[in-house]
Order: sequence, then structure tokens, then C-alpha cells
Amino acid sequence: MNKIVRTRFAPSPTGYLHIGGLRTALYAYLFAKQNGGRFILRLEDTDQNRLVDGADKVIYDALKDAGLVYDEGPDVGGEYGPYIQSERKEIYNKYADELIKKGGAYYCFCDAGAKQNDGEIAKYNKACLNLTKVQIEKNLAAKKSFVIRQNMPAAGVTTYTDLVFGDITIENKELEDNVLIKSDGLPTYNFANVIDDHLMGITHVMRGVEYLSSTPKYNHIYDAFSWKKPQYMHLQNIMKDANQKLSKRHGAASYEDFIKKGFIKEGILNYIALLGWSPKGEQEKFSLAELADKFNIEGLSKSPAIFDEVKMRYINALHIKDLSLEEYHDLALPFYSDKLKEFDLKFLSNLLHSRTEIFSDIIELTRFIIEFDGYDLCAFINEKMKTDINLAKEMLPKLINFIDGKDWDNIADLISEFADKENYKKGQVMWIFRIALTGAKNTPGGAIEMAMLFKRDKGIKRIKESLERIKL
Repeated sequence: MNKIVRTRFAPSPTGYLHIGGLRTALYAYLFAKQNGGRFILRLEDTDQNRLVDGADKVIYDALKDAGLVYDEGPDVGGEYGPYIQSERKEIYNKYADELIKKGGAYYCFCDAGAKQNDGEIAKYNKACLNLTKVQIEKNLAAKKSFVIRQNMPAAGVTTYTDLVFGDITIENKELEDNVLIKSDGLPTYNFANVIDDHLMGITHVMRGVEYLSSTPKYNHIYDAFSWKKPQYMHLQNIMKDANQKLSKRHGAASYEDFIKKGFIKEGILNYIALLGWSPKGEQEKFSLAELADKFNIEGLSKSPAIFDEVKMRYINALHIKDLSLEEYHDLALPFYSDKLKEFDLKFLSNLLHSRTEIFSDIIELTRFIIEFDGYDLCAFINEKMKTDINLAKEMLPKLINFIDGKDWDNIADLISEFADKENYKKGQVMWIFRIALTGAKNTPGGAIEMAMLFKRDKGIKRIKESLERIKL
């Protein structure tokens, strides 16, 4: 086996890349890069009933977009291919035949699902284990449907060391003679992952904690072939809450989902890295390069991680703030309504940049520009500034008359002059001017920025419309 560290991510192409899967890929990528190794993508598509057309491309695109560039894989090649399990059928059949000869597996001609109760555990009763060679050949000649099962020891225990959970011991009586080759000739995960991991020189296997108790099954296959076993790191689940795993039925749960919601790849990767891994120190914001430098197995958690979208938004906002205006603007454009095309969107992006946690926030942050009619006139009330609707009714006709026809680019000076002339506090004029212009208490910028956004003609029109509403 190669001495160089080789990790793999082996998803099933079932339609989308779940955040939990992306985290496994991220950790495998980080561990490989940190150790000067190679990161491999392999598609486990032997469960033909679950396959979704185009799902392979979803995985390729998501990993590459996120920056988790794999060194070998179905679409980039490599010396250990093919990297799609359905294209490796003959390889699995060859090793299944060899395993049968070694006594580690056997033909089973029983009906699917045949089991018997063995104490508290219902499992296959090894009925076909002792078929004679003549009986097996007769059944094969008659084209009787069969599977190939693993021959598990019935007594004793199996122990292995996991790099996260330590020593794991399983009683062999709990290990069923699982199917290795199905009746359609394709392998199950139980067999294919072992053969592929060995042949592809995988040194470290990262996968979900649900495989913690079944790993002894795989180790018995390694032992039957006298192969060196990889090192294992089992990762705890990402949970929606204390009782439910995060899934699509709870809303966003895939990389694509979060990108569509306006998260950026840097924020997504940073947050999911912290779901099950604790870095040393107080640092929360990490680039991918920093994660590769700081990642360590000791920080992996034995406890499930609760997904917290509020925290994810916070982490994402830290990364958005690091974007240049040009980068921010390019990412913001898809979230601007077509109704905003008449405005200077680059100027608007500049106003929104520091106020954006995720890009879909733009929809709400710009709603006041599109939906002006019918806003709550109580917005004119500001106890600190001592403004109210009556003051607005008194001030706005004079303000309109004062600024109409004058240079809008000097609106800041005009407001100061107006406040001095009419004996108002400047803050009062600014508040009433901004509310009349926007209809919103909270805007991504003050009165002057809003005046620059709407420009003279539209600005005067909106202020006049506000005055008409106040008069009613």
C-alpha cells in the first residue's frame, strides 16, 4: 500500500450533496492536504434504485465550486480508475470468487430476506454455507438466483481502533452474514468499499458514525485477503435538534440549497468545519487554507453537532465583509429584483455590503425601494429627535419648496441651510426627509445616501407622495 496519505469521499449520486456529506468531503480533503496526500472522489452507484440522472454532475460541480478539488475522480481520471463502482463490476466479481475460495464468503440461493431469530437478533441462518460443490454447481447451471454472502465468525469478538472513538469491540454474534454481491451481480456497499479502498490505496477512511458498529464486517474481509486495513475516523451526525438529523424535509440541507439562499462557499465551508470539530484557540473565521493548516483529528467530536443557522449566518457575514466591492456586487446581482434596474446597483451594493449576512437579505433590505405605497406613517415618529406626523405635515411643504429646482447633488448643504432658515434641528430635518423619501425606519444608508440612490426627480416625487398621504 502507498505510504502517502490517501483519503476519499465516496457519495451515492442520489440528487444533491448533503451538508453532512460535504463535511465528510471537507475533512477528508483537509486531512489529505495537511499531510501532503491525495484526495479522491469515488461514486458509489451500485444501488441502482436510488440513482438520479445528473446527480453525478451535481457532486462534481459542488465540490469544485466549494474549492475541494479532488486529485483523482470519475471526471478527472487517475491511475486507480474507474472511479464509478458500476464500472468496476468485473473487479468485484473476481474478488468475490477469490473470497469464496478462501472461505470468507459463500453462495446463497435462499429467497431474499430469509432470516431466523438467533436470540434477540434476527439474521440469516447460514443455511447455504454448507452446500456441497455439486449442489452449488447444479443451482448455478439451473440459473437459480443467488447472492454471495460474507461468512462471519459466530463466536468471539472483533476489536479495532477508531481515531475518534478509540477502541471499538463488537461481539461477532451480532454480525450478520451480509450480502456482498446482490442477485443483479452488483456489489453492496459492504463489499465494494473494501475492495475499492484497498485497490485505490486509501490509507484513512472518514465516514459517518452509523458505520462505527459495522466496520468489523469490513475488517474481516481485509483479514481474509491478508490486506492491511486503513485507519478509521467516524464522524458524528449533524442534527436539526436533539432528536432529528438534519435533512431535506427540514428545509435547506444541501450545498446547493445554501448557495441559493445567499450563503457563500467560504462561509459554508467555515461553518460546517466547526460542526464536529473544535479548533484550538478562539479563532472562528477560517479560510480553506487556514482550515487545512489548523485541522487536527484531536478536535473531532464524539458528540452530535446541532445545526444552528443563526451561527452559520454570522460566520457567513464575516466572509462577506472580506469581499471587495466588485466581488460583492457580482454575487449580489442575482438577488436584485428586476424592478431595481433603473437604480445604480453598484452604488446600492456599496450601501448593502456591510449590512449583508447572506445575499438573500438583499430582498428585504431593498423592499422599501419597490414597495413605497402604504407604508406606516408612524415611521415619522422619533422620540429622540422629537419628530411626529404633525411636524412632518408642517415641515414637508416648506422643505419641498426649498429644495425643488436646486442642485440635488448639494442636498446635504441644502438640508443644513433649510434647518437653519426654518429653525429646525438638522437631525429632525434629516429624519423626516429620509422617511418621506423611503417610507422606512431602517435603510442601508442615511438621508444623503438615500437621496443619491433615488436621485432628484424620483426623490422629489416620492416626498410629494408622502406629503399627500400625511394630508389625508
